[in-house]
Amino acid sequence: MKGLDKAIGFTSVKPKWERTKETDEHMGWAFPASKTEEPGAEPDPLNGAKSIRELYELASKSYTGKYTVPVCYQDEVLWDKKLKTIVNNESSEIIRMFNSEFNDIAENAALDLYPPHLQAQIDETNEWIYHGINNGVYKCGFARKQGPYDEAVKQLYEALDKCEEILGTQRYICGNSVCEADIRLFVTLIRFDEVYAIHFKCNKKLIREYPNLFNYIKDIFQIPGVSSTVNMELIKRNYYGNLTTINPIGIIPVGPGIDYSSPHDREKFSA
Repeated sequence: MKGLDKAIGFTSVKPKWERTKETDEHMGWAFPASKTEEPGAEPDPLNGAKSIRELYELASKSYTGKYTVPVCYQDEVLWDKKLKTIVNNESSEIIRMFNSEFNDIAENAALDLYPPHLQAQIDETNEWIYHGINNGVYKCGFARKQGPYDEAVKQLYEALDKCEEILGTQRYICGNSVCEADIRLFVTLIRFDEVYAIHFKCNKKLIREYPNLFNYIKDIFQIPGVSSTVNMELIKRNYYGNLTTINPIGIIPVGPGIDYSSPHDREKFSA
């Protein structure tokens, strides 16, 4: 969206965790040995690392935290190839860095996803969307008792219903221009029917049963530069293949195969 793809590289790891060292049992994100080993994944082009763990250890030999990558909404790592270190691994901070800190090299520098006049509204919207939806699907999926699951589902669908109502009067979640809150909402909604509805038992109502939300996802998906960031095959292989406490057999559902490039009705709010 900002036109940073020529200035900031992106490398995808393999979707299923592997052992990251022969000397311990840690399972984590690994790079393929070649471009043909794993469709959609690529070898580390800068350091030749075999795993994300190696990058963290290259940046800090004393690091003991999690070795995260951008396969989940919460998990990203931004690498400085000159200093050979991690700049940031918090997605909420990275999205703001991309929005404002690279405008001198961005092809679409005029796009401001966090404009001053909307910042308070965006912050408030991010808060309830995160607790109700972004993290809400995980609270449903990882619940171990019926009571917490029921409460998580209730909160999730209250937030989705709120979004549906808002999007019945305006094109985007904070008005009629796309903003940071839309990106944070989109990354969960695009996975909802394909993953969360089945894998995390968020099946009370599908997103494609919400007229406004479904058309809204298609609208965001069709913004230039967005569709190329969505690899549903890798997304499904990651969730269904790695979370063995939820899906111990590792079978990946074949559907539903939603076409988000089909026409939508959101232009009605463009005037």
